[in-house]
Amino acid sequence: MIDRVQHKGFSLTEVLLAVATLAIGMIFIGGTFFAGIHFTTLATERTIAAVVADEAFAKIRLYGINPTDPALATDQLVRFAALNPIASDEFLYPSTNTPGERQYCWSALCRPVDAGSGNRLVQVTVFVGRKVGSSTTYAGGATQPVPVQVGVAAVSGAGHQNKLAITTPGEQPFIDGGSTIVDNRTGRLYRVVQRDPDAPDTIVLDRVWQGAVADSVWVVAPPVGGGRYPCIAIYQKLISF
Repeated sequence: MIDRVQHKGFSLTEVLLAVATLAIGMIFIGGTFFAGIHFTTLATERTIAAVVADEAFAKIRLYGINPTDPALATDQLVRFAALNPIASDEFLYPSTNTPGERQYCWSALCRPVDAGSGNRLVQVTVFVGRKVGSSTTYAGGATQPVPVQVGVAAVSGAGHQNKLAITTPGEQPFIDGGSTIVDNRTGRLYRVVQRDPDAPDTIVLDRVWQGAVADSVWVVAPPVGGGRYPCIAIYQKLISF
């Protein structure tokens, strides 16, 4: 009798299927890895932004604001730098003597809560941003991200209560999806969901617009020539001076 030995193994088709399955799995794992890096960076920046904002509010209290300053009005936001022109280095973080380590900055808008002569309560809105490169410039020729004023008008008609049209030519690139805008009259914050696909100069907000029919908003614009949105977070406090 002749004994027949059977050799068992994987066919070429089975090997190819196994390799394809492994490759697909590695693609998903790689995507998760990069997403994890993104969210970790985002969480780190948010944590730093809270520290920067605390320092900003402390400096605003330290240097102070005159509540009777004629530049202040209850229906208009004013830059803190215009009310108290402190050194530009004071707006950078961390507060070190090494310029290369100052990767973050802040700016603020102010508005008195009441028009009464005895009122000393001021609404302060602090914007925390990342400073990218010494040669990067922003809207208005600024060397660091600061809020700029943009003219807007409410879009009339049913179903458009959460839409604003940018009325000033050339300022459409200042506001895009993901931006946060501040109503000039009230200081209310709105999140921009997207641009209206049917009207490039119209933005869609996350909630109904409660401001004036025609006014302006403040927003931190992206770098001149394009780039990553520089504003990390926005904080508000009522401070008595």
